[in-house]
Amino acid sequence: MINEDVVKTTEKRHAAVETQTISVSTWSGLQDVLFEDSWNSNIKRHRSKHVFRGLGRSEYLLASGLERLGSGYHQLEKHLFRNFKKYADSSIRRGENLPDNFWHWMALAQHHGLPTRLVDWTYSPLVAMHFACCEQTNFDADGAIWKVDFDKAHELLPQSLRTCLAEQGAHVFTDEMLASQIPGLEQLGDTSKGQNGEVLFFEPPSLSVRIVNQFACFSVQIGQCRAMSDWLFTHPELAVKIIIPASLKWEIRDKLDQSNITERVLFPGLDGLCAWLSRQYIPPR
Repeated sequence: MINEDVVKTTEKRHAAVETQTISVSTWSGLQDVLFEDSWNSNIKRHRSKHVFRGLGRSEYLLASGLERLGSGYHQLEKHLFRNFKKYADSSIRRGENLPDNFWHWMALAQHHGLPTRLVDWTYSPLVAMHFACCEQTNFDADGAIWKVDFDKAHELLPQSLRTCLAEQGAHVFTDEMLASQIPGLEQLGDTSKGQNGEVLFFEPPSLSVRIVNQFACFSVQIGQCRAMSDWLFTHPELAVKIIIPASLKWEIRDKLDQSNITERVLFPGLDGLCAWLSRQYIPPR
């Protein structure tokens, strides 16, 4: 049951299409919304079928790095990916195995910052809260967390992909599973695979401790590629956009720090350590 600290509204994107937007005003209200519907009666455990993404400003769209390149980005995809593979061989440490399928390569490229059609998500509500409340420059603005039901999203996929999940007894794809169905970029862009730009979710290989600690998951649009938020606005039953007011961010930040959800943990190494220390000792404005 969502408590009185939560206000539900709707946000219009297209005519007659709305997505549910929930505004919270307290830490406990935020917890209620994030963990709502996590109970799985089949196994009698709390096992959510949602992924989460935190945004420092509520007006930010859910767009892939590829889509953010602007006009004509579709034509750039194959060139970016081809050249990444061409030059990455010499950058991967000697003795380390090269990726063995298209999706492993795609995850590696996304992980290192190449604009791809992938979007980063996390299974952890607390990690999503971190990304919504980690940048000092955004503390004067409302943030947001998107909560998406990946199980329902996968019900919209073509039959061959749904069968692949069912045969493995899985709810989310792995790179190996996807490689058997969509072996390359040409097949990924094939509109017959996803006539309406359907979205699927897959777990990347454990390329680094960062991916593991962030409890990471990727989404990808098959066939037509457009902004993830546009696709979700046409399927409002799949998603909830949770608005975090600027006035609540410092409390969330302090409680996440106490829970050890920090840059030092999510970005292991000196960069994460310095980011954590830089934020930890800056007084509230």
